[in-house]
Amino acid sequence: MKPLSGKVALVAGGTRGAGRGIAIELGAAGATVYVTGRTTRTRRSEYNRPETIEETAELVDLAGGTGIAVQVDHLDPVQVQALIARIEREQGQLDILVNDIWGGEYMVEWNVPVWEHSLENGLRMLHLAIDTHIITSHYSLPLLIRKPGGLVVEVTDGTKAYNETNYRLSLFYDLAKNSVIRMAKSLAHELAPTKGVPSLYRQAGYAQKSCWRNTA
Repeated sequence: MKPLSGKVALVAGGTRGAGRGIAIELGAAGATVYVTGRTTRTRRSEYNRPETIEETAELVDLAGGTGIAVQVDHLDPVQVQALIARIEREQGQLDILVNDIWGGEYMVEWNVPVWEHSLENGLRMLHLAIDTHIITSHYSLPLLIRKPGGLVVEVTDGTKAYNETNYRLSLFYDLAKNSVIRMAKSLAHELAPTKGVPSLYRQAGYAQKSCWRNTA
């Protein structure tokens, strides 16, 4: 039996990148994985990338798990609440939450001071990086903490040492990526009284990003 057989995971923001990779590995371990994002085969998000949640779900299946693609805008509390209600209805449990929602790289103006950076784009980045994770945690954790043995993972990028000692070339990007680390610590504090549900953050290091490839 695979180690995660019978377990249910939600990879929020699993369309591409680290989220897709995590979803596939969860599937390889035997989990049922709900893969969410805004881009489907019939509709792209504002990010306008070709990868889709259906592709990720199919890769989960190929890895040996069960992939379920659900289009969700994680800035919309109503959509997130409906997603969690569906997971509860279909599975009766949630064991793993991976918050990897982002999709804001295309709005970053590198090495541009805050007073010259587009305020609209900067605030949009913060909403995508922070609000989405909070909204998703708010609705998913009541289901996840019903039984012991769950796990919450917050995904950011850059190594721990680099993030602690370096500016990330944009005030908005710097805040977006470092806030996720703090969010994981805060969630760990709030989850401590529950039945063994740890919260941690996963730093993807310097994984090649689509926005960097596009500027090469």
